[in-house]
Amino acid sequence: MAGLKNKALLLLFLGLSTLKAFSFEYLNFTVDKRTEVSLLIDRFYLSGTDIDSFLKKNDLKHHQFIDKGKELLLPIRVYPFTKKTIRASIGINNYAQAVSIKNYNDLLHKEGLKDASSKTIWVPISFLHDHRSMNDKGHSPFKPYHVEYELFGSEYQKFTVKDEKLKGKVFYLVSGHGGPDPGANCNKDGHFLCEDEYAYDIVLRLSRNLMIHGAKVYIIVQDKNDGIRDETYLNLDHDEVVYGDMEIPLNQVQRLKQRTDIINELYRLNEDKYEQRLIELHIDSRSEDKKIDLFFYHFPGSEEGRILSEKLLSTIKRKYAQHQSSRGYDGVVKERDLFSLRETLPKSVYIEIGNITNSFDQKRILIPNNRQAIANWLTEGLM
Repeated sequence: MAGLKNKALLLLFLGLSTLKAFSFEYLNFTVDKRTEVSLLIDRFYLSGTDIDSFLKKNDLKHHQFIDKGKELLLPIRVYPFTKKTIRASIGINNYAQAVSIKNYNDLLHKEGLKDASSKTIWVPISFLHDHRSMNDKGHSPFKPYHVEYELFGSEYQKFTVKDEKLKGKVFYLVSGHGGPDPGANCNKDGHFLCEDEYAYDIVLRLSRNLMIHGAKVYIIVQDKNDGIRDETYLNLDHDEVVYGDMEIPLNQVQRLKQRTDIINELYRLNEDKYEQRLIELHIDSRSEDKKIDLFFYHFPGSEEGRILSEKLLSTIKRKYAQHQSSRGYDGVVKERDLFSLRETLPKSVYIEIGNITNSFDQKRILIPNNRQAIANWLTEGLM
């Protein structure tokens, strides 16, 4: 039976029309180059329940890498086109459903994933299940789906993508320093506070928020045994790596170049399909009596960077006015010729969260709810 199934699939891929009664719930696919699971999901335009099915059937995580040559099962049924219409060939009556299926196959032809001369129809399983609730454009409506992302830690790794407000958006999130360089630091009540640990925690919280709304997020600096932490004092370690499990160099120029190279490579992979943005978070170090609000840098002359920075600044100002109306707000947007702003391709903003040595600013980073609030407010600004 397995041999018959493989032969049938081979004929379908060759575009032969001799098969008349074969349809399979999962289509065999061999990975042609090392890639990330999320990119493969996007490549086949999987969404909602199809993503859940794909991950479970192949025992995959949303953001892991797959090596070239690995065989996967896609939640796509294949039907021979034996009649005059899609509806007659598949055995459905809903016109909007047929339009949705046609649009999907046209996309696959355009992307080179399906031979345009093939006499077959590829149908994601969700298209069949949702045929009674297609929208007026002939697309299957969005349904929330579950994601498990281990980088967020055991308490936060499972969450639900609840809408598509940020679909089509890619965010590269970078927390400052990491690995051999802890960044700005100080001592407080016998605890050693380090910039990289607190900036990283906020980046994870922001990443999770963005993913909940359907964004594609790349976390560039990663620590696989920390996750989102609800402690006040976050312990220092030096085991951070960058995206792709690469060791972080000690030399600052090498470290910055490593990150920009990674971001630019990913940018080129995504530039045909997505609007892309880079958000870099740091915590400053100044004299203990210097209180500072969140402020934002963009590259000199970058209109897109300025607009993005001002949107974020406006949101933060409004939130402080709502929640702490008597405090005032002194955060600003400035131009600055920083390496990461100059050398990366996405529109970019560089954010300073506060002064790590100032007792007032320390509350912004030490209290877990405050770290979450910053992530929430930045998410709102980005939306």
